[in-house]
Amino acid sequence: MSNALRWLLWLIVAVVVLAGGYALYTLLRPVGPEPVAPIAGAPAGISDKLARGEYLARAADCVACHTAPGGKPFAGGFAFKLPFGTIYGTNITADAETGIGGWSDDQFVRAVREGVGPQGNLYPAMPYTSYTAMSRDDVLAIKAYLFSLPPVKQANPQNGLSFPFNQRWGMKFWNLAFFNEKRFEPNLNQDEQWNRGAYLATALGHCSECHTPRNLGFGINQSKNLSGEVIQGWFAGNITPDPQTGIGGWSEQQLSQYLATGHAEGRSSASGPMAEAVENSLQYLTPEDNQALVKYLRNIEPIATDSASTVNLQPKGASSSSAVLPGGQEDSLGRRLFAGDCSGCHQWNGTGRQSKYASLVGSTAVNDPQGRSVVQAILKGTRISIGEQHEFMPDFGAQYSDEEVAAVANYVVGQFGEKQGKVTAKQVAEQRKQ
Repeated sequence: MSNALRWLLWLIVAVVVLAGGYALYTLLRPVGPEPVAPIAGAPAGISDKLARGEYLARAADCVACHTAPGGKPFAGGFAFKLPFGTIYGTNITADAETGIGGWSDDQFVRAVREGVGPQGNLYPAMPYTSYTAMSRDDVLAIKAYLFSLPPVKQANPQNGLSFPFNQRWGMKFWNLAFFNEKRFEPNLNQDEQWNRGAYLATALGHCSECHTPRNLGFGINQSKNLSGEVIQGWFAGNITPDPQTGIGGWSEQQLSQYLATGHAEGRSSASGPMAEAVENSLQYLTPEDNQALVKYLRNIEPIATDSASTVNLQPKGASSSSAVLPGGQEDSLGRRLFAGDCSGCHQWNGTGRQSKYASLVGSTAVNDPQGRSVVQAILKGTRISIGEQHEFMPDFGAQYSDEEVAAVANYVVGQFGEKQGKVTAKQVAEQRKQ
């Protein structure tokens, strides 16, 4: 028997086994009233259904994935560029032809919590693996809010996925392997505030989708929950309370400030997808919900990651008024470029000028020897709007070559993280594509 035939037979057997397992799961899974989740919902002070829906839609950050850059809110078109193709966020306005205007309550709830829409299985770029924990009332409040907005007639772009990933039915098997359909259940060993924070972080905020490593099947690796992952080229850091590589060394005030404004004094400023999460979602949490989220994140299982990325709060570069580094880097390409384009805003000691968001000392990004977020910031720039305040860093992707971006990134990591940067021109070229 040839190897090709042997593999084909194994594939047929695997499909049959998975199909049988999925059918058995469908038949045997419990059906009945869902458990009551008293922690669920918007804050008690928001009783109006549409106001609740707006608050919950913001807490779930629906607008981020369903709005194209420069497009109308919730009208779709945002592109997710994945290793196996491109998926587009869909139109979730109430337009009956191109949006969800014709969807029933049950159809909407099933799409959000089970990843199955009227046209078939959804891809997990839609974080139904987290939203599955939401209560039905919360999901329907979001639907009511979306249906209260002006409908937008805008056709959804066709996904550009290669075979076999363009076969939606295959998601049934992915769900069988990696999806646990389960509503949120309060932890009876924790108080109400912690449980409220847990609901915000898991069911609504879906923090794990960005901050947790993926397995070979692109499912979330629960054993490393919230320990850090690369998303769209940016490094989403370890947000477990590990004191060295996570947020264990942050004060409650710093963490609260970061979630509400995208900046923590003496620590990081949000950039990339995290800046978008703060801008679209986290800044709108009530002070009580902000504190609940802080309590949850500071009281989960700490996970230690690569010690090479431990944040140095007092690098030598922070005490210098000029760039003086060991190893003869004073006249390096990275230093010269930093002097010409970066030092005016960030300053040589990394404290930032005019804007606190320009500070670099204590940042997770500049303490990553691989410089992933630093590279992205140089290539793409970054921006954030908090209320009436608008902060931005321009991009230098068109101005710098791959070698120049790598040189600046390694200089920044050395100057403000006191680490040996490992950024290469090849890495920069790959990140340009993301």
